[in-house]
Amino acid sequence: MTESKQGAQASAYERAGVSIDAGHRAVHLMKGAVARTHTPNVLGGLGGFGGLFRAAFGHMEDPVLVASTDGVGTKTKVAVRTGRFGGLGGDIVNHCVNDILVQGARPLFFLDYVAMGKLSPERVAEVVTGAAQACEALGVALLGGETAEMPGVYVDGELDIVGTIVGVVDRPALITGARIEAGDTVIALPSSGLHTNGFSLARMALDDLDWNEARDDLNGQTLADLLPVPHRSYLPAFDALQAAGVDVRGMAHITGGGLIDNPPRVFPDGIGMQVDTGSWTVPPVFELIVTRAGVERHEAFRALNMGVGFLFILPATQGQAALDALRAAGEQPWVIGQMTAGQGVTFTGAV
Repeated sequence: MTESKQGAQASAYERAGVSIDAGHRAVHLMKGAVARTHTPNVLGGLGGFGGLFRAAFGHMEDPVLVASTDGVGTKTKVAVRTGRFGGLGGDIVNHCVNDILVQGARPLFFLDYVAMGKLSPERVAEVVTGAAQACEALGVALLGGETAEMPGVYVDGELDIVGTIVGVVDRPALITGARIEAGDTVIALPSSGLHTNGFSLARMALDDLDWNEARDDLNGQTLADLLPVPHRSYLPAFDALQAAGVDVRGMAHITGGGLIDNPPRVFPDGIGMQVDTGSWTVPPVFELIVTRAGVERHEAFRALNMGVGFLFILPATQGQAALDALRAAGEQPWVIGQMTAGQGVTFTGAV
């Protein structure tokens, strides 16, 4: 192909709304942050058609791969309104890591997908760098990803983010919830905010407020500060319990569906959970959303995490040891309830 024809073809693609050069620039901007996540198991570098990961599990008796895919939902619109995009990368990494942690799996590698109507290399790099930083903190390899520019599919200025995690657990150590018994203690850890769920409700409730106003009902904080706070990881907390020899029989990641729908996913037949709503104070941002949206409190406990990010279920006799180990690891745990004969989640106190 002659140089003039190549130039004409490139400009035509640009006129269609897609910039190949912008994609290359995005890769250049994020390359260093991604490279820092690569463990010795990663073969090759960024830019191949497929990421290469050497599966070496010699210390495991029967290694089982555990995988999960998710997105950050309409939290992307919060990022657009506040101009804070870096946290979205940490959001999706930690969300996916927590999902496979429920089964006792440790993360191995992560893949990301970022799509826009018109590609902004700096914005993509900000998101992926945030993901890389979250991966680096947890020892996870950011193995690869995709940056898509799709004019006509995404509105200019908007974006979408999806992540996929692959982890591993030795089959004898797989946590399924099958050993949970009535009388077991349930220990909760706080969320860092809304995490990655409930933002459609939150935006409906808060849209007409000044997000940059320091509010008395938010203890002097602003919505622009609170809403973008990234989803946190609970892997270090689980590590602390394992190191202390605590018998974790089940876990629940409190995402969409809240405390009502998520915990029962790991309950054996005939076992339910009783939650004491007086055991913690719901953070002000959730109360503001509930009040302004005018939703029933029961609905709020399904749409929002209400300040509860993760649950550990363990024998009652190990409750104090678990609390001590978590506090020593810098966590702020509390006993939120106990397992009972029955089904589903019931609440004591006002809901």
